[in-house]
Amino acid sequence: MEQTIGIIGLGSIGRNLATTLIRNQFTVLGFDLSAQSKAHAMALGVTVTKKIVNLAKSCHVIILSLPTAKEVEQVCLGSTGLSALLPKGAIVIDTTTSTPQTSRKVATQLQLSGVEFLDAPISGGPASAAAGTVSMMIGGKASTYQKALPILNAISYANILIGKTGAGNIAKTINNMLAATHLITTSEALALAQKADIDPRRVLEAINLGSGRSGASQSMFPAWVQSHRQNSAPNSGCSMGVIRNDVANAKALAKQLRIKLPVATQAAKCWEVSSSKFTDNDDLCCIVKYTNHTLLRNEN
Repeated sequence: MEQTIGIIGLGSIGRNLATTLIRNQFTVLGFDLSAQSKAHAMALGVTVTKKIVNLAKSCHVIILSLPTAKEVEQVCLGSTGLSALLPKGAIVIDTTTSTPQTSRKVATQLQLSGVEFLDAPISGGPASAAAGTVSMMIGGKASTYQKALPILNAISYANILIGKTGAGNIAKTINNMLAATHLITTSEALALAQKADIDPRRVLEAINLGSGRSGASQSMFPAWVQSHRQNSAPNSGCSMGVIRNDVANAKALAKQLRIKLPVATQAAKCWEVSSSKFTDNDDLCCIVKYTNHTLLRNEN
């Protein structure tokens, strides 16, 4: 496998994946439309090209780290997309939180050109991407997964082949549905502790040693909520808008599959109505402020 890896999308995740690859002896060539993102990446030692076509000529493995499924289609499809630019045998690894429909559409089009595809969304923020400790949920062919494994192992502490194309996207949607719900339930639990006149911090310590622990209680609350760092900027690496989109996707998937998810649906409603207080650009942990505000309002 070629050692030069292309990365399209040099935001906070993409550029940190790039530095992890560089640290693991890969050569990385990056591309982004944003001058600011390119500048940040170059400051970290990433070589940046001005055109995707240059990247496609130099790299047989391309990692996508894009905002949404819409950008994935724009980059991959059409006469100027990767489907027309990449040579036969190339691999596209899409770490974007995309949709199974988009992944299947893109994979089908790339396959016509002999290009292989993995949907490989990640769990973990910018710090995890920089440390190489993200986890990856992967959909695609087992043979493609095996070919890409040296790269996947370089950027993640764990990666799991879930199933066929689109399966990684579904697993990520489920993961984020749980994360969204855990943030709310943990907030309510600690509000209950405070109302009972016991120290929420001590209760959180106990929860994290017990069966009630979660990613929210173990990571998000200590790092961002209790330190009051969940403000208008997405300090944790994820915005309210990303999670709102994910819970909406989970809701739509449940409707499509005709399965009722009463607790997740209620959590999704909380994320939807919280837009009256926090915008899509706010940090995801701001949902705790909204939950606490609602609890106090109901109390009064």
